[in-house]
Parts: sequence; structure tokens; C-alpha cells
Amino acid sequence: MMKFRFRRQGNDPHREKIKQDLFAFNKTVEHGFPNQPSALAYDPKLQLMAIGTKSGAIKIYGAPGVEMTGLHKDTAAVTQIHFLYGQGRILSLLDDNTIHLWEIVQRENRSHLVEVHSFNLPGRPGIESTSATRVTVMLLKLSCDLLALGTEGGGVHFLELPTLTLLNKSLFQDEIMQSIPEEYKCGKSLGPVESLQQHPQDSDKILIGYSRGLVVLWDLNSRHVDNLFLGKQQLESLVWERSGNSFVSSHSDGGYMLWAVSSSNPCTHDPISSTIPYGPFPCKAVNKILWRTTESGSPLVLFSGGMPRASYGDRHCLTILQDSSHVTLDFTSRVIDFFTIHCTDKDKEFDDPSALVVLLEEELVVIDLQMAGWPTVPAPYLAPLHSSAITCSCHISNVPPRLWERVISCAFSPSVHEDGTVRFWDASGVSLKPLYKLSTANIFQTDGDHNDSLTQAGEEEWPPFRKVGCFDPYSDDPRLAIQKISVCKYSGKLVVAGTAGQVIVLVLSDEKSDHMIDVATVDLLQDREGFTWKGHDRLPPKSGSVVFAPGFQPVVLVQCMPPAAVTAVTLHAEWNLIAFGTSHGFGLFDYHRRSPVLARCTLHPNDSLAMEGPLSRVKSLKKSLRQSFRRIRKSRVSGKKRVVVNSPTSKVQEANAQLAEHDAEVTPVQRRIEPRSADDSLSGVVRCLCFADTFLRDGTHHGPTMWAGTNSGSVYAYALDVPSQEKFSEQSVEALLGKEIQLMHRAPVVSIAVLDGRGNPLPEPYEVSRDLAKAPDMQGSHSVLIVSEEQFKVFMLPKVSAKTKFKLTAHEGCRVRKVALSNFTSVSSEEYSENALVCLTNLGDIHVFSVPALRPQVRYDCIRKEDISGIASCVFTKTGQGFYLISPSEYERFSLSARVITEPLCRVDVERPHDLSAHRIYTKINRLLKKIKWEN
Repeated sequence: MMKFRFRRQGNDPHREKIKQDLFAFNKTVEHGFPNQPSALAYDPKLQLMAIGTKSGAIKIYGAPGVEMTGLHKDTAAVTQIHFLYGQGRILSLLDDNTIHLWEIVQRENRSHLVEVHSFNLPGRPGIESTSATRVTVMLLKLSCDLLALGTEGGGVHFLELPTLTLLNKSLFQDEIMQSIPEEYKCGKSLGPVESLQQHPQDSDKILIGYSRGLVVLWDLNSRHVDNLFLGKQQLESLVWERSGNSFVSSHSDGGYMLWAVSSSNPCTHDPISSTIPYGPFPCKAVNKILWRTTESGSPLVLFSGGMPRASYGDRHCLTILQDSSHVTLDFTSRVIDFFTIHCTDKDKEFDDPSALVVLLEEELVVIDLQMAGWPTVPAPYLAPLHSSAITCSCHISNVPPRLWERVISCAFSPSVHEDGTVRFWDASGVSLKPLYKLSTANIFQTDGDHNDSLTQAGEEEWPPFRKVGCFDPYSDDPRLAIQKISVCKYSGKLVVAGTAGQVIVLVLSDEKSDHMIDVATVDLLQDREGFTWKGHDRLPPKSGSVVFAPGFQPVVLVQCMPPAAVTAVTLHAEWNLIAFGTSHGFGLFDYHRRSPVLARCTLHPNDSLAMEGPLSRVKSLKKSLRQSFRRIRKSRVSGKKRVVVNSPTSKVQEANAQLAEHDAEVTPVQRRIEPRSADDSLSGVVRCLCFADTFLRDGTHHGPTMWAGTNSGSVYAYALDVPSQEKFSEQSVEALLGKEIQLMHRAPVVSIAVLDGRGNPLPEPYEVSRDLAKAPDMQGSHSVLIVSEEQFKVFMLPKVSAKTKFKLTAHEGCRVRKVALSNFTSVSSEEYSENALVCLTNLGDIHVFSVPALRPQVRYDCIRKEDISGIASCVFTKTGQGFYLISPSEYERFSLSARVITEPLCRVDVERPHDLSAHRIYTKINRLLKKIKWEN
């Protein structure tokens, strides 16, 4: 019998139009705190803040939702940034010594940050080396028409703005040296320029501070030294007092000096006062100082650094001083820069600062300077997502208003962390807003319980330290780390599972509570002989009552034994059931009756690595290498498919055989898949769990089921007898194994989902009973979609007969890492939508398939294949969006939907002279017209 292979017909134009209306890939916004910040600037007129990073990015923030990002062409660190006051322009200095001018421009009725000019300071022929012309500090005149550049060689150069044109009025040290007394010269250079400050009352005069300690008041017009201040201590920074009658210098010895500026005394040898706040023992340098006058009396002094070198040299501190008030803000990460929000009106007599903004390496902190005690102000955005390392995330769509209102400080896009906390964020807009923090550490006895009292005792000593900020890189106990989370948004129930096998069921409560937590132990090994757990111990729960604040409160703790990390968890609040899995097996628990329903061991007898937890010190390197070589040897064996004999799942094997026969001729584009060994290490890891009301026993009676998938390609389906709501307390839930499926190539099962008679995913618990979703089709045949790392398969229920499949690894040469079922609504019509399977692969690309037909729809490049952390952290939403970590502190948000896009649609209107972007367009048009004219 001859076989004919027909060429596929061309694309259907109508279907292509539908796909364009449904799917579109956009990276939309970056949530979180910028990774590795390196520079800070503020425009008090436009009320915009800019942060530069070591990767060459500039991020602008205004009111919540106002965000813009610019990226330099070269990935050089941004060392300084300055706003051109009120113009919507920014100057940036990179560590490759280039200067860049950016403008906020309007495109498609929204604002963008665009680079319009760049400049590199040339060397002085024959005199200055390249290092000598390296820019150390920039001063932008308030008139925004002149930029002064201080260099390592001690020169000061001037650029015209906004064109960045070098002016022929550079100031070099030899010109300054002519005015210095002979006894001060000592034959030495003055060192690099450390600070440039414009006179607050006379814009033609600037203060120039040299590293050696000399400070010069220079007149730009007359090119004359007005005043000399002969400092002898290495200079770090300068700041003017508002009137211009004095200025303050900070130094490397941990002190600062107040200098008087007088026309009658052009050469000042000594300051008015000199203070080393944390002396007399050696102190670290005061890196930056601000001096702000207040109408209430004494000036407010703010400076970073200056700590006693021996005792607190490793602290990251910023000090606030005013009269007898003194506080040392103690941070957990390095101070990058800071500024005050204060009165900038020249007609006003005082600065009267209202707030202090501190950019740290890992967070942004704002201090209220008008309130007594200078408390912290919660930031509306830029909260550090990574205050403790993020270990997993999940996104909850369409939170009911009633629940949102009940938990005023709680909304639903939780990240869970290594310190045992669950943090809830409002992800409905451009800015991720922190809303609620839940800690699970207080229900366990940990080694860090006594640390707080020691810290408080230390804060009463000198210096007057105050812990500020929420970034905490240290976890009391690594076993607290949360691995998995499941939420029921309709009942207010939450399940979190951790590294030490702890599974905690929590219920939302509006009242404070003081109660004991029920503890249940589930042995997943089921008394298997010959296995000894060599990993970490379980977390011991606290005995007695525990006080819980309003919010999510734990009601039962289920402890898996052995206490291995939980790898999968799911919740069905309508049935009062949770399912959980580890590397040893899975369990089912009735949290209403506080009783285990099922425990099944999935370990292979040779799976010895499952006995060693991730925190174990006894993991054998030799064993790992030996098993790796064993796998390599087996992959070289003949590629014949192995037949599993004596298997109880004969119907499934028949279905697989039919599909295999159908694909007997491997096409040239397909890659052969090697079967995996059943005794591979960690083959028993439970990868996914799901509950479904479907047909498992026969085709006429549907009921509750639970499904579990493992690392070795095994799928277990259980029929559940769940009593009605009225009989929950009287009858117990029972589970009976209904089907056991073994995928042919033993690829890990990534996801399981049951589809109704129309091919739609089943609704969530309570959605149908509360008229929040359409009832599923229970008339037609249900099907189950099983996703492994290598392929997607749809089986008909209840017979588990093969319906269709797509071999991703064979066709694309990649493996599945994350999948989700999402709904895509057309941009042309809100009435039309389709369900689709969204798949992220190990190559970082995203594929979208139709459901249940599994036809490829679109493919997008999303994450770099080298970015393993980004791929592992990816989370999809039910509306076709997604998040993944681009750094430890930032999520990249993207959309696969042409309709549902969350991006900053902000507009910043500015008026400025010499609009370079418009001028460049005009120039290009003129050049093009001249060229056309010349050619004609």
C-alpha cells in the first residue's frame, strides 16, 4: 500500500487575521527596584527622580504610573546624572568618560526618554594624559546653559548647553597656583577636583574643591580667584549655606568644617568650626554632606559615612543632626546618594526641608524631616521585592472586591521568600504596590528568635543607631524558605509550603487571634525499608498558643516526613482538601477534619539522592558523577523503544502504541527522543498536582478527582468520595486509585489540566456555585491535557484513549519549562476569545498552542537561553501576561495578548528652549531635500 505525503496548504488569511487580533508580544514594564543603582538625581520643578545603574540604564519616576527608561548603547556604569532644571532633559556621565544628553519626548501621545547627544572630553595635547581628563564631577548651572566638568588632573572645563559644545575657557591648576601663598604650595599638585558648587546668590561664581583640601571661589566672568580657603585635610564634598555667606566641607577624617565667605578676607586659613561627630578615635570619611537652614532655628545637617573605623567601619550609615536631636540611620546596604526635598524659591529665606530621599544599593528610603523623630515614609513604588530572596511567585487574576475590601492591606500577586514570608503586591497597574506581609516564622522555634532583644539593646548605645529599611539579606533559618503557594480568592484560604516539608493552611480573619495550631504528620515513605533521610531536620512548631494579627492566620500545619522541600501544592477550598508533593511522594489532607486522606510513595528503589535534602552536607559528588556517566552510557545504546512489561495500564500503553505507530516515519525535522531510565536520581519528585470534577470511573458519573505527575513521567489519578457540605464533620474523604499512566519516554510531567466537553479548562472552586463563571460542559466527553518536558498529550476520559499530541522536543529541539492555560480576547471584539496553552521552553522562547487541538499559533523570543534564573522564575497570568526576574530585585512584565497590556502610558509635558529632538528632525529633512534637489 503506497503512502502519499501531501504538502500543507498555505496559511488561511482569515485565521491569520484572528491570530493578529488575539496575540502580540510586548515587554511592557519593569517592576521592582533597579538592580545595582549607581547614581541619583531630582528635578524639584517637574518633581521627577532619576536613577542610573551599573548596566547603563536610566530610569525616571514621577507620580505612581509615571515611569520611563533609557538605555545607553554601551553597557557602561552611570556614575552621575543631573536634570536640566524644569526642561525634561538629563545629563549622564558614564564610567567610560562619555557624557550623554537625554530628552523626554512625546510619541504616540506618551512620553519616552531618548538620547539626543553625546560628548567625550578630549585630552590636552602634550600635557594631560587620558586619566588627567577623566571627569570626576559635573556642575550644571541653574540657568541650564553651562556645564562645568572637574577632572582628575585638576582642570575644570566648560560646555555650552544643550549642544554639549566645548568652550575655550578651561581652567587649569597652573592658573590657580598663581594665587596660592607660597607656604601652601609645597611643590605639590592640588589633586583631582572633588566638588563643584554654584554660588546660591551669584550664578557667575562657583566653588571649586580640590582633593588636597584647597577650596577656591572662582568668578567665571572675570576669570579671577575671589577667595581661597586653605584646607589641610583631604576633601570629600562641599555644600553651600543658602545665603552664600558660608559653606561646609566634609573630609576623609570623618569630620566637617564650616567656612565663612568674606570679600574683606580673600585668603582664609581656618574654618569657623571643625567637628568630628564620631571622634576622637579614627573615623571613616564623610562622603557627602548637606546643610539645610530651617525657620525653626538651627540648621539641619545630614551626612553619609563618618563612622568610627574600628567599631563600626562596616556599617552603612547616614546621620541627621539638629540641635540636640541626633539619629544615625543604619542601613543594610551601601548608601549610593541622597537629596532633600526643600524650598528652592530664591525669594525665600530658608530651605525648610520636608523629606530626605536616600538611594541605597538595595532599596530607596524616604525620611519625613518635618515629623518629630524623623520617621520613615512608605514609598508608593520602588519597594524592594527582594527584601528577602524571592523563592517563588504566583499571580491571582480578578480578585473579588469583597475579599479586596476585607484585607485592606492585602492584595493578590504574592511573592514568597527565603525568610518564610509571603508578600502581597497590587499588580493591577504599572507600579507594584506593597500591600501585606505574612510571616510563617512565628509558628516555629528557630535559632533567630532571641536576636531582636540583642539588637534593641545595642541601639541604646552610642552612636544612636536606628535600623531603617526593609532589605534583609539574612534568613534566620533557610528551612523557612517558601517553595510553593496556592490561593483560593473566593474563600480567603491560603496554603504555603516550605523547604522543610511544612505545609501550612491559613484562613483570612478580620480579628486578632490567640490560638494553638493543629499539627499533623504525613509519612510519605509509608514505612519503606532501607531508606534513611540524611537531610535537614523538620522545623519544630511552637508549643502553646500563638498570637496572630488580623489577616491570614494559620489553622493547621501538615508536616511531611521526611522533611524534604515541597515541590508541588494545590488547594480545593470547596472540598476542604489540599494536595502536596515532595521528592518522596504525595499526600492528600482534609484540613476540615484535620486528617490525612492519602499518602503515596513515588520513590524508585535506587533513588538514593532523594534521601539527601538541598541543605544536606553529605551529598556525594562521586555518586552524582557516577549516575551522570551511567545516563551517558545508556543514551549511546540502540535507540529502540523500550516496552514496559507487566504494566497494569494496558489501555494507556495501547493508546501510546497507536500514536507511536502513527508517527513511525520520523520526518527530517524531528529529533529522536531517547527514553529516560526509570532509576534516574530524583525520579520520584512530584512535579504537579491538580483537582478536577470529571469522569474517571465511567462516562456517566462525574465526581471529584485528584491528579499527580512525577519526574519519571508517571501520572496518578484518584477518584475521591467527598461528603456534602452538611456532612463534612461526620464523614471522611476517601481516595481510590482510578488510573495510572506511564508516559513512554518517562519525561517529567510539568502540568496536568482537565478540559470539559467543549475543550475549556474547568472553572475554579466556588466560581460556578457563586455564579461567577459558566458551568462546565458535563455532557460531552472530558479530556485531560498532560504536559511533559518533551511533549503535550490529550487523552479522552474516562478511557484514557489518545486523542492528539504535539512533540515539542522532536520538532523544536527544546524542553518545556513552564506552561499555563490562558484566555485571549480579541482586540476587534470583546465577545470573541480563545483558550490557549502557553509554553516557555529552556531556550527562553514562548509558544502558544490552541486547546484542545494543540495546533501551534505563535512563537516569540522572550528570555535569553543563558538566563536560567529568569526562565525558572517565569509566571504566566490567566489573561496572557507574564512576569520573570531580570535581576534579584526586578520583574520584567510582558504580554502575549494583543488586548491585555499593562504598560506606562504616562505623559510629561515640558517647555524648553532649543529642542534638540525637533531640531535634529528638521535638520535631517533639510539635508534630504537638498540631496533630492542636487540629484535632480
